[in-house]
Amino acid sequence: MTSTDHAGAERRASALKFIVCLGVVSLFADMTYEGAHSIIGPYLKDLGASAFQVAIIAGVGEMLAASLRFFSGKFADRTRAYWTITFLGYAMNVVAVPALAYAANWQTAAILIIAERTGKALRGPARDVLLSGATQDVGHGWGFGLHSIMDQTGAVIGPLLMVAAVAKSHHFGPGFLWLAFPAVGTLIALTLARVVNPDRTQPVRTKSTQALPKVFWIYVAAAGLLAFGFVDFPLLAYRFQSANLSTEVAIPLLYAGAMAANGLTALLFGKLFDRFGLNALVIGIFISMLALPFGFLGGAAGMVICVGCWATGLGAQDACLRSGIATVVSMNKRGSAFGAFNGVYGVMWFLGSAVMGLLYSRSMLALVLFGVAAQLGAAAIFFQLRKKLSPEEL
Repeated sequence: MTSTDHAGAERRASALKFIVCLGVVSLFADMTYEGAHSIIGPYLKDLGASAFQVAIIAGVGEMLAASLRFFSGKFADRTRAYWTITFLGYAMNVVAVPALAYAANWQTAAILIIAERTGKALRGPARDVLLSGATQDVGHGWGFGLHSIMDQTGAVIGPLLMVAAVAKSHHFGPGFLWLAFPAVGTLIALTLARVVNPDRTQPVRTKSTQALPKVFWIYVAAAGLLAFGFVDFPLLAYRFQSANLSTEVAIPLLYAGAMAANGLTALLFGKLFDRFGLNALVIGIFISMLALPFGFLGGAAGMVICVGCWATGLGAQDACLRSGIATVVSMNKRGSAFGAFNGVYGVMWFLGSAVMGLLYSRSMLALVLFGVAAQLGAAAIFFQLRKKLSPEEL
């Protein structure tokens, strides 16, 4: 092995170690958030919130989590304080989630829920910039896929932890105190990640005024169209329960299984992205489209197929969408790029979910056709972009 080969191997090993450390950070963070998310609905109900108020709180939280990323990404690029912003965003978990145990009314709980979503919006773009610096040493698809499977592991463990907490106390409130442990674990893991941080994950401190490339905005538009037609799991769960396809107890287990499948397929599609580019994402979209007819027009067997297709499509998005951005956007502009992407994607998913919610009570077939049409449009754009995603576009 030459000295160059040896140096390259060391860089890959260092980058992989850093990706794993950030994966542990996300594992603990998702334990905290997804654990809380699994009981927030009934907890708000116990505090006196109506179904409409619960929907509004959740919707506002997700809208803020998406839209604020646009500004936090620009702020991260302007200040280059990627680590400080990431630490601050995760620290909000440590305060907001356990504090839910002491909420005296649903209004206080709503403020804490929105604060947690704001923390996610703050840290997301800065964290993705740091992560993208390491993935270019091991392959963007593989790196983001590896990070995603660890992230989804936390999404499985968190709700299961809450099952144990609620079973012990027979109340939702005390369960939030259990989540203080993974919340603190997040900061400890992030500190370790900072220690092992390879130099390449630290963006160069040069000021860039160059606009984001045109291909990036076409890419973001395609991602937004994909999100517009991608059904949210709560609507699927509503359909399963109202059609007597599943019991109440089985719903969170289906979700946990979907999160596990999401992580595994993200790793698979990450490898496929490194080899075949956006063709991998197009395949994932075709699979995710099948969730709509099987879920809303099928029976019990269709429900299982639906959840598998939905999780596979989400895994493909987790691995490929961020990887595509890292391919065409230079390090000094990635904070703005990830922020813009997440903002558009989140808002479009929210709007698409609202449209599907309205169509649900009018025509299941119209709902399915709407979602399939939007995803087909996104797949067509991504297919056209498959040869344009290269650093030369910059």
